[in-house]
Amino acid sequence: MSAKALIVIDMLNSYDHQDAEALLPSVRKALPNITRLIEQAREHDAEVIYVNDNFGLWRSHHDELLDVVLRGPHADLVEPIRPDDESLFVVKARHSIFFETPLEYLLRQHGIDTIVLCGQVTEQCVLYSALDAHIRHLNVVVAEDACAHIHGDLATAALQMMERNMQARLADSAEKIF
Repeated sequence: MSAKALIVIDMLNSYDHQDAEALLPSVRKALPNITRLIEQAREHDAEVIYVNDNFGLWRSHHDELLDVVLRGPHADLVEPIRPDDESLFVVKARHSIFFETPLEYLLRQHGIDTIVLCGQVTEQCVLYSALDAHIRHLNVVVAEDACAHIHGDLATAALQMMERNMQARLADSAEKIF
């Protein structure tokens, strides 16, 4: 049996950016499913790893980022999925969760060979992260109902690409993934 980790991508978010209006409805729809996945992972003692942009705050750590977003107007989208004391946290600067981050090392140290991706944005960070995981010979599961998008048509195409070109397994958050 393979060791799995849930990767929560960019959900600690202030939604203070140009695509927020288009993104927010999809985030609201995906949020209960992300919450379900986090609970499922914790129940099965799988690692829950938050990989998040740092908003250009290079001195920041996860508590500081969490404080910023919980004081913002969309704290209701962060509170239900906030990291607990057991969660791991990796800061990223670009779209992929792997680009110049210690994530690959962390996964190898924990013996994880399968990652379950959820979060935002399907057609950007989730897609690029799935590709980078694939080229690292990791098994990838994408919980498609737990991913938020800006453009529905691009998200659909991205999911098809992940499944077809990267051998990602597309799953529903209600499945027993862990």
